[in-house]
Amino acid sequence: MLIVVKLGTSSLTSGTSKISPPFLVELARQVTQLKSAGHQVILVSSGAIAAGREKLGFPQFPKDLPAKQMLSAIGQPRLMAIYEQVFGLYGLTLAQVLLTRTDLADRRRYLNARNTLTALLSHGAIPIINENDTVATEEIRVGDNDNLSALVANVVEADMLVLLTDQSGLFTADPRNNPDAKLVEEINTPEIPQEIWEAASGSGTKLGTGGMVTKLQAADLARRSGTTVVIAQGTEPNILSRIANGERIGTRFAPVISALESRKRYILSGRLAPGLITVNKGAADAIDRGGSLLPIGITQVSGEFDRGDTVRVLNENGRELARGITNYSSADLARLRGRHSDEIEALLGYDYGDEVIHRNDLVLL
Repeated sequence: MLIVVKLGTSSLTSGTSKISPPFLVELARQVTQLKSAGHQVILVSSGAIAAGREKLGFPQFPKDLPAKQMLSAIGQPRLMAIYEQVFGLYGLTLAQVLLTRTDLADRRRYLNARNTLTALLSHGAIPIINENDTVATEEIRVGDNDNLSALVANVVEADMLVLLTDQSGLFTADPRNNPDAKLVEEINTPEIPQEIWEAASGSGTKLGTGGMVTKLQAADLARRSGTTVVIAQGTEPNILSRIANGERIGTRFAPVISALESRKRYILSGRLAPGLITVNKGAADAIDRGGSLLPIGITQVSGEFDRGDTVRVLNENGRELARGITNYSSADLARLRGRHSDEIEALLGYDYGDEVIHRNDLVLL
C-alpha cells in the first residue's frame, strides 16, 4: 500500500515554537514499521518557516510574504538536516522534493514529478515534500500543505492519505469550546454534508497555515481521485501502523471512485491532442490483452503532440483501438517507431521508460 502522510507544523513542534525531535524519532520508528510491513511512504511536511523562525529567534510569526519566504529559505535545509539525522538512526534514505502549483498544473511537469517520485519509491527512498515557499507567490502557491498532500496523492495514485493534526479528527463543532462536539468517525457519501463544512473552523494554532477547512478540502480532492483519507491526531500511539492495519481511528473518508476509474475519466474527458498513432496487428492484439504500447509496434505517427498529451491509437485498418497518455512526443516517436525499447536512449539521448503508452495510461474503446 502506498501511503501519503501529511505533517502539520503543530504536529512537528508538538504545539511549541520549536521542532520536536522526540516527535520525529517516533515518526521515524513508525515509518520504519510501515516499510517493514511492505508499505511505501511519502511525507508531505510543513515546518520550514517554523524551523527558520526558531533559528533566528523570531518572537512572532510574520505575516508578510517576503519574511515568510526568508524564514523558509533558512528553515528548509535545517528541517531536512533534522529529518536526515533522526531518520538516519533507522537506516532510512530520504529525498527532498519542493513543489509549486505550476509543477502539478503543467502536464509535462506533472509527469516529471510522478516519474521522480515513482523512481524514489522504487529505490526504497522516502520522499519528503514541501511547497517551495522560497519562490512561491500567491499566484502560484498551492496555499497549504493539506491541499498539496492531496495533489501528491493524486500524482502517485496513493491508496491512502493520512492527515495528522493536533485534533482527534473531525468534529461536529469545535471541541475546544463546545463540550457537546462529537467525533465524525466516517464520511462515505459522495458529497461531504454541508453541516460538516460549516462545523469546520479556521486554523487551530498560530504556527501553521492550515486548519480543518483545508483538511476537508484536501480530503474531498483526494477521495475523488480514489484515495482513502484519514484525519487523525499525530500524537496518538502507533497512529500510522494502526491506520494502515485498518483500525478505525480519527475521521475516515471513503473514496468516491477507484483510482483506475479516475484515471480513465481523465483520459476520456481530457483534451485530445491532434495526433494519431497507428500500430501493427501484434501491438493491437497486445493492447486488447491489456498490454502496453511499445515503439516496435508503431507503424505510423500523424500530427503533432507533446509528451503527456492524450492521443488516439489506431489499428492498421484505421479503427480507433484506444486512447492514452503518451510518454514521448510525436517528434520522438518519428525516430522510435518500429525500434526496440532498448534502443530508445541511444536514439534520443534519454528515455522516459520502455513504453510509449503504459497499460495504466491506456483506455480501450
